[in-house]
Amino acid sequence: MKRRHFLKGASSILALTSITGLYAWQIEPFWIEFVNVPMPLLNLPEKLKGKTLMQISDIHVGNRFDPDFLIKAFQEAQALNPDIVVYTGDFVSYENKEQLQQLKHVMSHAVKGKLASLAILGNHDYGKNWAEPEIANAIQDILQIEGITTLRNESQNIDGLNIIGIDDYWGTNFNPQKALKYFNPKEANLVLCHNPDVCDLNVWGEYNSWILSGHTHGGQCKPPFLPPPVLPVVNKAYTAGTFSLSNTRTLYINRALGTLWQLRFNVRPEITVFKLTSVLS
Repeated sequence: MKRRHFLKGASSILALTSITGLYAWQIEPFWIEFVNVPMPLLNLPEKLKGKTLMQISDIHVGNRFDPDFLIKAFQEAQALNPDIVVYTGDFVSYENKEQLQQLKHVMSHAVKGKLASLAILGNHDYGKNWAEPEIANAIQDILQIEGITTLRNESQNIDGLNIIGIDDYWGTNFNPQKALKYFNPKEANLVLCHNPDVCDLNVWGEYNSWILSGHTHGGQCKPPFLPPPVLPVVNKAYTAGTFSLSNTRTLYINRALGTLWQLRFNVRPEITVFKLTSVLS
């Protein structure tokens, strides 16, 4: 009887493990969630109130993930008719120049905003060991062909919304001091910064608005009620979602649309839709 009970229990555990593994491999990586978040901004012009800003992050085009899922997700996102679209880095999982051709195919279906389509680069966009700036340049060219402007320590003003892009923390062109010189306290401001660890560096000065990041994938696999065991950041508090920082800065970390490896548990892929609202100074 004891042996029978043991075998029955072991079989149940094995079955549960198999079902969980199948779910994490074949279901959750493709179960996209559109997350709606209000974005109150100081000095927001009247004509931008109620507009939508969509964040797409970490698509990781490459040999380890289904490009058809990304294209279908783009089509669903485009149906929401966003006003501004921002991509916050890691366009590829780079192995060789084949990924550039794959990216061309996927980005020919890219989501674009009615007012603007902007991007920053992530560490994987800098090739092997994050040390190949020519790969980053090639990705920038691909995005430009599709009407997406890459901000590399630069800013672009969209009808009174000043969007600043910081190049990747681990790449060869990281220069937050240069980027943040474009902060204008008399305008509405938004920073795009792939790696949220940059938020803890002493570079922000008087910046007092939103920062949109990616990079963490939310840990990609997270036990219920526990923090994710693996995060590619120094500050392990930076998982996913909204964080209040000093000087009234607000950080939002997107959970990523793609994956480095096709595996997710309790961390669904995300596209974020922010609704722009004003806030009193």
